[in-house]
Amino acid sequence: MTAIRAARATTPGTALGELITGNKRFVYGKPHYGHNVTQAAATAGGQQPHAVVLGCIDSRVPLEAIFDQPFGSICVARSGAHVLDRSMLGSVEFAVSSLGVSLAVVVGHKRCGAVTATVGAVRSGARPEGDVGYLVGEIASAADGIDLDDPSATDQVVRAHVIHTVRRLRESGGLAASVAEGRLDVVGAIYDLDTGWVEFLSRP
Repeated sequence: MTAIRAARATTPGTALGELITGNKRFVYGKPHYGHNVTQAAATAGGQQPHAVVLGCIDSRVPLEAIFDQPFGSICVARSGAHVLDRSMLGSVEFAVSSLGVSLAVVVGHKRCGAVTATVGAVRSGARPEGDVGYLVGEIASAADGIDLDDPSATDQVVRAHVIHTVRRLRESGGLAASVAEGRLDVVGAIYDLDTGWVEFLSRP
């Protein structure tokens, strides 16, 4: 099989366009890129990614697949409910400063287990101990002002948490200048587990 290597998107808008178009191919069952060794070998000598995508560790949300992106096109950073810590922030900053990516995308998803656990913990007032408690604590502020007895509370917190993460990235000391100068944009998105569609919450 001949390896397909995508042209690099060099602006936030074109990078976002690549992801939107790729998600359409994924949903319609017409992906261009698969995971095979020839494509891996084609990019082994170097990388020129156009985006860094932050997502959840959920095994149902394979970020390269849902955006139908080939090897070398996107950097991926994952944690439970895309919680930002210094390692995640440093990874994004590295992708921007050293690899030249022009777009950062924060992807939340429906029925997120970490967010569901957070909603339950905030509702009951009993947070988990240890590092899971840290994860819940980092997400909990997204529940402020949301009626946690509402059947859609988890979806609302997922959305609020994505928006909160986008804001934190935009205001991060290592990224704010790139955002202000238009060299980087940060957008939020929600992945629908049932349909495969990615809903973008903001655009460059």
